[in-house]
Amino acid sequence: MDINKWKSVAIPANDYKILKSLCKSKFRAPGAMVSKLLNDYVEHQAKKNKTTVESFRKKLLNGDSHDDRERSKKS
Repeated sequence: MDINKWKSVAIPANDYKILKSLCKSKFRAPGAMVSKLLNDYVEHQAKKNKTTVESFRKKLLNGDSHDDRERSKKS
């Protein structure tokens, strides 16, 4: 498997059970469902930030998001 193309993540067992149930009802594989959820969220955030999806995605991929720093300040 190409480690540059695929990544593994650990999620709580209860979340995995919910994911599997959602996948079953929507006829999707878990990976496809996670991709769909991410794409929907990126679209939502781009709209919220009044920017295009493409530019918001580039911003995220380039590490320009300040979300982590803001979250750590709140903690």
